[in-house]
Amino acid sequence: MREKVWLWPLLLLFGACSGVQTPLDPLGDQAARIAVLSWVLFIGGTAIFALVMGLLVFALIAPARVRNAIGNRRFVIGGGIVFPTVTLIALLVYSLGVSRALVVPQSDDPLRIEIIARQYWWEVRYPDAGEGAVTANELHLPVGREVELILTSGDVIHSVWIPNLHGKMDMIPGKANRQRLRADRPGVMRGQCTEFCGTQHTLMAFWAVAQEPADFEAWLARQRDPVPEPANAEQARGREVFGEAGCGACHAVRGTEWQGRLGPDLSRIGSRLTIGAGALENNRGTLAGWVAGSQDIKPGNAMPSFGRSLSGDDLRAVAAWMEALR
Repeated sequence: MREKVWLWPLLLLFGACSGVQTPLDPLGDQAARIAVLSWVLFIGGTAIFALVMGLLVFALIAPARVRNAIGNRRFVIGGGIVFPTVTLIALLVYSLGVSRALVVPQSDDPLRIEIIARQYWWEVRYPDAGEGAVTANELHLPVGREVELILTSGDVIHSVWIPNLHGKMDMIPGKANRQRLRADRPGVMRGQCTEFCGTQHTLMAFWAVAQEPADFEAWLARQRDPVPEPANAEQARGREVFGEAGCGACHAVRGTEWQGRLGPDLSRIGSRLTIGAGALENNRGTLAGWVAGSQDIKPGNAMPSFGRSLSGDDLRAVAAWMEALR
């Protein structure tokens, strides 16, 4: 086992090159440019470091005659001034070229998606698809089509980052920043708020889902449709509990009288990958647990815990109804 210990650094290094939240596994053109830039800087920095360390070791063990040769003024000026100056200028010019390419539009008709950051969740709206296309904590986009993200904040400064698709962009109250990106292959990626925004900053994540165009259009059509009627008595009771507990004052459910805007739109919550902005996986048990103890799971978020005011049967019923909202 000891002879394989040296493999661990390599596994850690290459393990970071793929995954749902890494800039080194790009799913789109912009992220690919950033990945190439990262590798150029990393490999270049490593090569220069190795060269300097090699010269240091050589200077320590070489004969005096050789040390005098590499210590003359010409060598010092060339290696200590000219070489780093030329290298840094070349890397700067290349970096600026990549930065410029990242903001050049690639389409005259991008799909517009509005993302509004709030403590501590994400509101996602599709204005090109009509008034009803609203979701939360999940960004869906079609493969092969450029998307323009319109980014703003409803409270404090946030910053959005989807490493597999693009770089970071600040989200500022009263200002709309714009970021264009394109997914070139289907996949699921994790996004994160990267600007400290309060106590639950670390639990402010979301999922970006790149879909084939036909799958995306079908998903988008479901977002506009009213939610289905309860399929059984338990779901019907869950819907009643939702209204009796006052949940509709904060949350919207399409096709019902509940049109609250303070919290996430719950119209299709059953189809989402996570709840609580990435805090928990999405299933009936976690839905009931979140309703019962949201302040225990994510202290400081705007939703109160209902564990003391709702019975176990009512919690299970409302979770069953929400799970059916797909």
